[in-house]
Amino acid sequence: MDSTFSTLPAYAELFCFSNFTFLHGASHAEELAERAEQLGYSALAVTDECSLAGVVRAHVAAKEAKLPFIIGSYFRLVNADGSPAFGLILLARNREGYGNLSELITLARTRAPKGEYRLTPQDLSRPDRENRHLRGLPDCLAILVPDFPAKEDVLAAQVEWLDDTFTGRAWVGLVLHQRAMDDIHRGSVEFVARNQDVPVVALGNVVMHVRSRKPLQDTMTAIRVRRPVHECGYDLTQNAEQHLRSRLRLANLYPDDALAATVDIASRCTFSLDELRYEYPDELVPAGFTPAAYLRQETYIGAQRRFPSGIPHKVQEQIEHELELIAELQYEPYFLTYGLDRAMDAA
Repeated sequence: MDSTFSTLPAYAELFCFSNFTFLHGASHAEELAERAEQLGYSALAVTDECSLAGVVRAHVAAKEAKLPFIIGSYFRLVNADGSPAFGLILLARNREGYGNLSELITLARTRAPKGEYRLTPQDLSRPDRENRHLRGLPDCLAILVPDFPAKEDVLAAQVEWLDDTFTGRAWVGLVLHQRAMDDIHRGSVEFVARNQDVPVVALGNVVMHVRSRKPLQDTMTAIRVRRPVHECGYDLTQNAEQHLRSRLRLANLYPDDALAATVDIASRCTFSLDELRYEYPDELVPAGFTPAAYLRQETYIGAQRRFPSGIPHKVQEQIEHELELIAELQYEPYFLTYGLDRAMDAA
């Protein structure tokens, strides 16, 4: 490895949209994962807006590239009156966090018309009784994404809410895209975060894997706002900085501690989609039985009905062979779900 490349600061991208964030992301999840690996990133999080749609493809691509992959989602929270509140990134630390994040997305989506969602700060800090288990979204990390340019008084109230809701697992995100007010924005974010004793973390707010996708991203923006590109004005991004940037470029833009925080956060997120497998309801098996014992009992009851004069030796051997194979694969719940009579017919 080139010595210059190896001495660059470590970085993990924690704010990234794929094309599953419709008319925002201009790159496939696979392209993002492959490019992040090429740039030597420590990890990549795909955080599509109120969605986990892009994570499977990104997971597969990241696994092939041997790049640590983080699952998360971005939300644009609104106040109770429907007015905009602030942006929030939530990252799953483990399997429990992934489940909580999935449930939160479902909650937000089912409250709004198809293609939309609704989530308020109170849903996370003071949820209703039915959803109180989602308070503070256990086993997830939270990153506040301030509006640009940040206003100190507004941001101070938001960070106070963030720290109270996600105590010990909260960061304030810093997005720098070489815009005219970047220095003012950075100063406000760092000042408020320091006063509230909440760490700052660097974010890319990525919507494309390479800068050459900017024309496509502009076209998508035009479609979203329903105007020709030449009439979009400030709805278009000022430059092409919302791509996966080199670590050298990032090192020249962000403070060292903000870059180091990205790696710290990534190290806390250990969940992988490989941990998931279909889980059958516990109610399938009566109290006092294991799935294997219950399947064996019900299989022999069914066999006895089929052969009232006695189960033939060859049939018993076949049953035992099948039960042994099912136990090895831990497929007992499958057969209990779909009916023992069908399993016997198949045998």
